[in-house]
Amino acid sequence: MNEATRFADDSVLIVVDVQNDFCPGGALAVPRGDEIIPIVNTLAARFGNVVLTQDWHPRGHSSFASSHRGRKPFETIEAYYGTQVLWPDHCVQGTPGAALHRALEVPHAGLIIRKGTHPAIDSYSTFYENDRKTPTGLVGYLRERGLGRIFLAGLAFDFCVRYSAEDARREGFDAFVIEDACRGIDMDGSVAATRTSLSTLGVPCIRAQEFA
Repeated sequence: MNEATRFADDSVLIVVDVQNDFCPGGALAVPRGDEIIPIVNTLAARFGNVVLTQDWHPRGHSSFASSHRGRKPFETIEAYYGTQVLWPDHCVQGTPGAALHRALEVPHAGLIIRKGTHPAIDSYSTFYENDRKTPTGLVGYLRERGLGRIFLAGLAFDFCVRYSAEDARREGFDAFVIEDACRGIDMDGSVAATRTSLSTLGVPCIRAQEFA
């Protein structure tokens, strides 16, 4: 990646769900999720445009296993919009687990997108809920700001980062995933499946050192 593309005014770093519940000790901890925070902080300082996202579920959300009698976390059900993984209760609105990790230092972030707020729809992507129709408003924000080159980091690589990258590409943005600034859950080979999907869509997985 050359100097012209690294610092262009049309570039934006989207930091996905670096929240307490996704870090060690949290309700849905991504293994070694906190390791990415120093990398993200360093990266963010190189971008004039940064967006943060938060999972932000109401209590009793339909994606929680506790909302379905007899169901356990990580089982799946068929929701009206497709297969839904049932998760432990996590990132409940206003709780400490939903807060951004205290070590995250991105004071110049221009926008925080909260997703998963609809009780009956889960949301992995930062662009659309899992019904693939309900928007978060991020597409309009990026287009109005003239931000067409998107770099993604955060948690988890094989869920929220993956879906965000896929949607970014489908919306016509140039999308890149900074893989060493992500960590994955890796359910049933989901990390490998993510790499295959991103490659098929033409979304490069790059490393933070390319910004050095």
